[in-house]
Parts: sequence; C-alpha cells; structure tokens
Amino acid sequence: MTFAIQEILDFLPHRYPFLLIDRVVEFERTKRLVAIKNVTINEPFFQGHFPGHPIMPGVLVVEAMAQAGAIIMLVEIADRDKKLIVFTGIERAKFRQSVTPGDQLRIEVDVLSFRSRAGRIEGKAYVDGKLACEATLTCMVVPRVRERRAGAGGE
Repeated sequence: MTFAIQEILDFLPHRYPFLLIDRVVEFERTKRLVAIKNVTINEPFFQGHFPGHPIMPGVLVVEAMAQAGAIIMLVEIADRDKKLIVFTGIERAKFRQSVTPGDQLRIEVDVLSFRSRAGRIEGKAYVDGKLACEATLTCMVVPRVRERRAGAGGE
C-alpha cells in the first residue's frame, strides 16, 4: 500500500514548512512504513543552516522519521482528527552523513511496540542507499485540544 501527498495530509496535522514526508512507498499496518522526503534548496532551514554549505538539520531528519512513525499509529485511530502523536523519547540517535539539497531521503520505520496510546519505532534514513541517520523513537497519543485543568483559567 502507498500514500500520495493528499493522503498523508489526511493523516498528519503537519503543514508547510514542517511537513517532512512527501510520499509513502511501502506500508504494512502496525509493522513497517517506508517514506520519501525530497530535499530541495527551497527548504526554509537552508537559508541559515549553513549559508554556502546547506545541510538539513539532523533534528529534522529525526522529525521526518517521527512523522513516518506517526502515520503508522494514526491509521489505526478512528478519531485521529482529535489526536496528536508527540515525541516522548529519542534514543541512540546517530548521524552518519549529511543530507543536502537534491538528496532524496528514504525513511524506513519499523514498529518495536504498538499500543493504542503509545508506540516505539526504530527509524533509519538513507540517501543513495547509504545510512544517513538512525534512532529509536517513542511517542504518545494525546488529545489535539488541551484539556482544561480544574481551577485553571477564567470563565
């Protein structure tokens, strides 16, 4: 199963400039997903990271892996328009090579554990078949609208 950009927009709440998934090319429910991010010089972060030597920030490569993992969870949630998937942990992140304009990032995520309210994935990002980044990510499902705490705020 694959997803084009319109289907990705149906699952993820992210929008420009923070949507970091362009296409899903492989998908196995609750198990695995492979996504593509086409990296262009038009990305807003290249203006300052770094002038004359543009490199995609490693944290954004990890974010792309997290967005791919979020799709796996959100597909299974019936009321996903009322939920967000948020990071709760990043472990063993390693950056092996730079990601630069013109690269196509292949993001592979494998589910390590999956529950209705939390998940753990292993993510790897490749450029031209070479490992650029890897990390283990944990996340949690939370309401999209913050619930008010008793005694907080005015009426």
